[in-house]
Amino acid sequence: MTHLSRSTAWAHASILALGLGTALLSLPALAGKTLDAIKQRDQIVCGVNTGLSGFGAADSQGKWTGLDVDMCRAMAAAVLGNPDKVRYVPLSAPQRFTALQSGEIDVLSRNTTFTLTRDASLGLSQTVVTYYDGQGFMVPTKSGLKSAKQLKGATVCVQSGTTTEKNLTDFSRANKLDIKPVVFEKLDASTAAYFAGRCKAYTTDASGLASIRSKEAKDPKDHLILPELISKEPLGPLVRRGDDEWFAIVKWVIYGLIEAEEYGITAANLEQLKADTTDPVIGRILGKTDDTGKLLGLDREWMVRAIAATGNYGEIFERNVGEKTPLALKRGLNAQWSKGGLQYAMPIR
Repeated sequence: MTHLSRSTAWAHASILALGLGTALLSLPALAGKTLDAIKQRDQIVCGVNTGLSGFGAADSQGKWTGLDVDMCRAMAAAVLGNPDKVRYVPLSAPQRFTALQSGEIDVLSRNTTFTLTRDASLGLSQTVVTYYDGQGFMVPTKSGLKSAKQLKGATVCVQSGTTTEKNLTDFSRANKLDIKPVVFEKLDASTAAYFAGRCKAYTTDASGLASIRSKEAKDPKDHLILPELISKEPLGPLVRRGDDEWFAIVKWVIYGLIEAEEYGITAANLEQLKADTTDPVIGRILGKTDDTGKLLGLDREWMVRAIAATGNYGEIFERNVGEKTPLALKRGLNAQWSKGGLQYAMPIR
């Protein structure tokens, strides 16, 4: 019997491993439990806000719109071929994580901040930041306040079960302000208390303040959003940990929307680009040159359908919260990385 030298054995093992690795790279993604359930019911169940204009809110006919809502619509278009195949479950801040953990919803797309504690202790996975935000304060214009540091001893309305509540305590302690939080479980209760004059200020994410002011105030000009941001609030969808296939789909649909904006792909021009483009990146995104969908358990048209349903990230932003909407939010940190912002998609390739 011939005995191989140790170096020869290692060489053979390396060749086998390389071959196996190459084979695995060519395999399509295996469907996880979440994707199987979504396909079986022919619907994505999406956890959203109970009513935050611009991000997740239903109109009088029950139609849901908003930046967070559009993320779920894009997922449904990519996976099920129809952006309307979504059931929206409105959730309060304390309810949202339990609903995802228990399987009541498939994805939580509800202006939720990514933090270490949430990532490491809840059995959930954070996907992609869809809105870079920061916590601020709103006060009545007639109060004359110009800075959050003038809130010494003030009552501040805040919603429980949020990073907002903890940030308020940290800010008060760090600046020796002795702020007195007035805490409510539900968003509408906290905003109603502020507008009724029970609190000197209201605090939440700056985007939320703009939404609440535009929707709830009798006259938005009567309320001032103070200039300071006291925290980092990277917001985005979450999924249950342990289902890597669904995690990958959610993540790459969002990256695709961001990268589509970077390369000028819109809902209006994508069919023409698909037919005419010679740009290799655009060709990959639109499935013209590469079938990236098979790596996710989807077909090659997955991003074409997502972009057709919602437009690219920039179109979603401008339609729901941009400067021509009642919220009148500037792109700021949410501009593309090439234009001074933080939106930077991992490449589809």
